[in-house]
Amino acid sequence: MSGNWVLHVDLDQFVAAVEVARRPELRGRPVVVGGSGDPTRRGVVATASYEAREFGIHSGMPLRLAAKHCPEAVFLPSDPPTYQKISDRFMATLRRFPVVVEALGWDEAFVGAHTDDPEALATEIREAVRADTGLSCSVGIGDNRLRAKLATGFAKPTARGEAFPGLRSGVPPGRHSFRLTSENWATVMAERPTDALWGIGAKTARKLAAAGLGTVAQLATADPDELAERFGPAMGPWYRMLARGAGGTEVTAAPHVAHSHSRETTFQHDLVDRSEIDRHLAALARRVAQDVAAEGRPAVRVVVKVRFTPFITQTHGTALPGPTSDPDEITRAALEVLERFEHTRPVRLLGVRAEFGDG
Repeated sequence: MSGNWVLHVDLDQFVAAVEVARRPELRGRPVVVGGSGDPTRRGVVATASYEAREFGIHSGMPLRLAAKHCPEAVFLPSDPPTYQKISDRFMATLRRFPVVVEALGWDEAFVGAHTDDPEALATEIREAVRADTGLSCSVGIGDNRLRAKLATGFAKPTARGEAFPGLRSGVPPGRHSFRLTSENWATVMAERPTDALWGIGAKTARKLAAAGLGTVAQLATADPDELAERFGPAMGPWYRMLARGAGGTEVTAAPHVAHSHSRETTFQHDLVDRSEIDRHLAALARRVAQDVAAEGRPAVRVVVKVRFTPFITQTHGTALPGPTSDPDEITRAALEVLERFEHTRPVRLLGVRAEFGDG
C-alpha cells in the first residue's frame, strides 16, 4: 500500500564491523572493542561482535569480565575519529535518497519516506550503504517510530535478539528488513516479554511481572487506572501505550543538538587520596569546559559522577550562577559538588557533565 512509512536503519555491529573491515583476518572471530584494548586494565566494552556476544559479552561490561567470558576473544582499543568518519559517510548515503533522515547516533537513523514499496526502498538503502561504507545494515519498517525501531530487531542477522531481549524468538535470522505495523503487531508481539518493548528495561519488566503483567498482551489490556496507581500517573499509562504499539510518526531532519557534554575516567588503581581525587576531577572539568566552548553554547548546570568500590555509583549536580563556558567557573562548581559525596570508599571512576539550557 502507498503511504508514509518510517524506516529505522541500523548498521550491524557497527564498531566491531569497522575493526573487522580493517583487519579481515578477524572475520568470524569474537572481537571486543573498548578502552585501551587491554583486558588486564580497567575499562568497559564499547561493542562486541556477534561471535563475542554468543559468550554473553555486551556493551558496558568490564573488559576483565569479558576476558573471563571469552579468553580467546580479540580485544581492540576504541577509535572514535575513525568511527565518526564512517558514520558521516553512512548518513550522507541515506541523505542521497528522497527521504527525511533523522540521525540517532553513529550507527542508526530514522528515515521518513512516502513510498508504495518500503521493502524495495529498504533493499536499495542496504545496497547503497554497503557500496559506500563496506558495512551491512538492517532496516526496520513501521507505520510509526516505535514499530520501526522494534522491527529492526527482527531484521538483524543474528540468532539472538540484538536490539531487545527475547525479540528474535520464532523469527528466522538474516531477514535484513522486517515490517511491523498495526496489522501484525498482535501476532508478532503479544506473547513476548514486556522488555521486548523499546522503552522497557529488565528492571521495569520485573516490576510489571510482579504485578501479573509478564507479556506484551497482558500489559496492553491492563487497567490504565491500576497502572497509574502502581507505576505513577505518567509512566503507568505510557507502558500500556507501548504495549499497544503506539508511537509518533514524525521524522525530522533537524540536526541533533547536544544537551550536554561529559567526560569520565576509570582509574587503573583506586584513588584514596582526596587531593589526587580533586586533581583528577579538576582536569576532567577543564576538558568538559573546552567541549562547552567548542559547542558555542554556555552551560547552566554541572553534574559530578563518582563510582566507589566495588560498583557503587552516585551523582550530584548544581546549577551554575549564570550561563557560562568559563573553565574556572565549571571547575569550581565541579569541586563544590564533590563535597556532597561521602568519601568513605576508594574511587574507581570520576565523571563531569556540563548541561546546556533549553534555549
